[in-house]
Amino acid sequence: MNIISLIFNEALYRPLFNGLIFLYNTISFQDFGVAIILLTLLIRLVLYPLNQKAIKSQKALNVLQPQIKEIQQKFKGERQKQGQALMELYQKNKINPAGGCLPLLLQLPILLALYQVLWNGLNPERLNVLYSFISRPEAIDPMFLGFMDLAKGNPWMAILAGIFTFGQSKMMISKKSLKGQPGDFSVMMNKQMLYFMPLVTVFIAWNLPAGLSLYWVVMTLFGIGQQYLVLREKNE
Repeated sequence: MNIISLIFNEALYRPLFNGLIFLYNTISFQDFGVAIILLTLLIRLVLYPLNQKAIKSQKALNVLQPQIKEIQQKFKGERQKQGQALMELYQKNKINPAGGCLPLLLQLPILLALYQVLWNGLNPERLNVLYSFISRPEAIDPMFLGFMDLAKGNPWMAILAGIFTFGQSKMMISKKSLKGQPGDFSVMMNKQMLYFMPLVTVFIAWNLPAGLSLYWVVMTLFGIGQQYLVLREKNE
């Protein structure tokens, strides 16, 4: 096992797996779906401050769109001057243009770890990675509310994940940011985020374990609630 695999297993896979089994054994009434929902809420609470900054950064970028487009037009064809002017604008308004991407990047290793948990962790022989203080269950039932197998793909959960992804993007992207001249990079990016990302979410989630889709749905719903509070705060 190389150092990267060791770090991934000990820092992500094993803690998530143990947390999921602990919740499954205790307050989830041994419903695997409820355990995933509770684990998702805990993860989202840990990431809350980082997501808060990302939402405020994205909102501020939307507000600055007219000034950004003005700079792009003023220095059209002069990439260096355009980049310098944009950086001065960001620094003046104390905005990190890449700040909105960090929470998404952090989600990727967590999703990968949960995929490993749902794909391999439910096998009885994999329970040997449990910490000594976590009770070992005799068996793990991957059913959610008695009718959905979270260890297998579920098209309806994949579609639901795409719908909520669209809803979350819709909250952050204003109508003005979707309009502009042909070839406008920011407009293209906003349209891809709004329309393309939900389709990609459905496509990826279609054949993955439904537990991952459930995780994404709960994570997105929590994010929508957090965005609503931030946007309302900005408007007051």
